Amino acid sequence: MRVHVVSDVHGRADALARAGDGADALICLGDLILFVDYQDHSKGIFAELFGAERAAEFIGLRTAKRFDEARAMSSELWASLEGDPREHIERSVRRQYDEIFAAMPTPAYMTYGNVDLPLLWPEYVREGHRVLDGETVEIGGLRFGFVGGGLRTRYRTPYEIDDEEYARKVEAVGEVDVLCCHIPPAVPQLLYDVVARRFERGSEATLEAIRRTQPRYALFGHVHQPLASRVRVGRTECLNVGHFRGRGTPFVLEW
Repeated sequence: MRVHVVSDVHGRADALARAGDGADALICLGDLILFVDYQDHSKGIFAELFGAERAAEFIGLRTAKRFDEARAMSSELWASLEGDPREHIERSVRRQYDEIFAAMPTPAYMTYGNVDLPLLWPEYVREGHRVLDGETVEIGGLRFGFVGGGLRTRYRTPYEIDDEEYARKVEAVGEVDVLCCHIPPAVPQLLYDVVARRFERGSEATLEAIRRTQPRYALFGHVHQPLASRVRVGRTECLNVGHFRGRGTPFVLEW
């Protein structure tokens, strides 16, 4: 059995269309939307609405951890738009989802990232797509569990939830052979982004579940340039499947 796994697609519909080539199935661990691009400031929803120069300024403030200034700048820009800012965001998100879901191979098993709008997904999933969050599915004789979204942070991304709600989803998954999440377990080496030079949030509930149930693999993304992409917790291989927008190729899992 050969499964390809991607995470942090962030608008790479061109590469996503090829991501299932040679695989029996594709697994997508979320973050389909590109809101801001830290490498190319001209890309993403923010730049589309306000221009690359303002996007670069916004990114600079966030990178410097000047969050209050970034929020103030963002609020001023959103207020300058005609109508409800949420309508502008939703139009841009829908354009991206049109392209991404059309490119998504089949069969595909998907969960949400922290930069996703789950309420819109039912309008875009096609036959052969299955969305799971706090749920399990059997693929090739192995039991896969899926936990989507992220935990609350200062960045206030669209699908951040309370620790308690996240833990309930982890508990609902139970014992599996492969645990698939968007965010990593709370292991420091897996959480530190060496380019952004900051720790992202990981899940203590996921780490506890890994220690307790010892799946073969724990797969995740979220941290684009991790200090470590692979760490063993007991007999479980914890694997960052990679920043798909950057690399354009999937992680390959075979058994």
